[in-house]
Amino acid sequence: MPRVKITIESPIAPSFRVAQVAGMFDVPLAGKLTHDWDVNLPIEGLDWQIGLLVGPSGSGKTTLGRRLFPDARFHEGYAWPAAAAIVDAFPEALDGKTITGALSSVGFSSPPHWLKRYAHLSNGQKFRCELARLMLDTPPLADTGGSPPVVVFDEFTSVVDRDAAKVSSAAVAKALRRRGTPRLVALSCHYDVIDWLDPDWVYNVADGSFARRSLRRRPAIELAIHEASPRAWPLFSGHHYLSRTLHRSARCFVACWGERPVAFTSYLHLPGKDKRLKREHRTVVLPDYQGVGIGNALSEWLGGHVKGLGFRFVSTTSHPAMIRHRMKSPLWKSSGPIGHKPGHVGASKRAGGMKEAQSRLRITGSFEYVGPARLAPQRGELNGPKLMTPSRTA
Repeated sequence: MPRVKITIESPIAPSFRVAQVAGMFDVPLAGKLTHDWDVNLPIEGLDWQIGLLVGPSGSGKTTLGRRLFPDARFHEGYAWPAAAAIVDAFPEALDGKTITGALSSVGFSSPPHWLKRYAHLSNGQKFRCELARLMLDTPPLADTGGSPPVVVFDEFTSVVDRDAAKVSSAAVAKALRRRGTPRLVALSCHYDVIDWLDPDWVYNVADGSFARRSLRRRPAIELAIHEASPRAWPLFSGHHYLSRTLHRSARCFVACWGERPVAFTSYLHLPGKDKRLKREHRTVVLPDYQGVGIGNALSEWLGGHVKGLGFRFVSTTSHPAMIRHRMKSPLWKSSGPIGHKPGHVGASKRAGGMKEAQSRLRITGSFEYVGPARLAPQRGELNGPKLMTPSRTA
């Protein structure tokens, strides 16, 4: 089991200023400053995937991480190319499907942003790129002989907004446990990630306490949903995976976490013989909040809302995660085969064939919402869904 006794000595170089500061604050002026740790981390024989060393800045997390896991890879960030799109910034041996799959798995599911340079991403997006590349740089579990390598990740979530840090932690934990490798030891000064990362063990550097994971669910994400004007769309338009356009007759809704808007959804009337048919138009989750099921839950809320108004609700999507979710969910039934969307021939001729090629490579799935209806609200009232982040109960 990892156990270390560490003494760090910092010699003091004498000077007038050193003596002045020592006198001002009554600091004993010895020849050196020392810091001692005696840490016992009882994880031998524990089947674990994620561990957390947590404590305030300066408490020794980095030192302990290096000493407790001397054979681990210590992750301090990649050198990303300055002029390449993110999808081109990963190692050449990886294909686009593998790269975008890894990005999506850690909750970075915004194709328009995959084409940006690393320097142009938000801190939250950069953090998820680091995690996606870290997983792709680690051999699959089948190639590790059942003993996944350990990666120590310093300053975990330190550079991101705290709400985004919670969502990122939940998305990363889900991805790591699905893949089984690497084992992650996160070093963080933020205690707010504990419930969201849901680590198998936590060592608190501040008081020397150790705790194994208990049976619990991660906190719920409760969204308040408000009917909105199409004027809300520009906040979300740049993050939609296909289009920035919004139909002028769309009925729009914005989901807020606390006071912060995090997602958008809308629907349209679908012309045809069935006058009761409505279709989903645009559903977008802001990048910092992707990866914990908000998009699927919001889409299902919209289906229940529309059904509660007495209509049928259908949706065609080419988002891979949504297709996978709906194929497994009892709330949806497939209303058409999963296949390639037909090319837009007229547009492709004007664009030299590019749009047709893109469209024909895009997998789409058509579904009808068959879940329960939500009671039709009174004017001005909308009940937001309570969304649970992915969690384990055993």
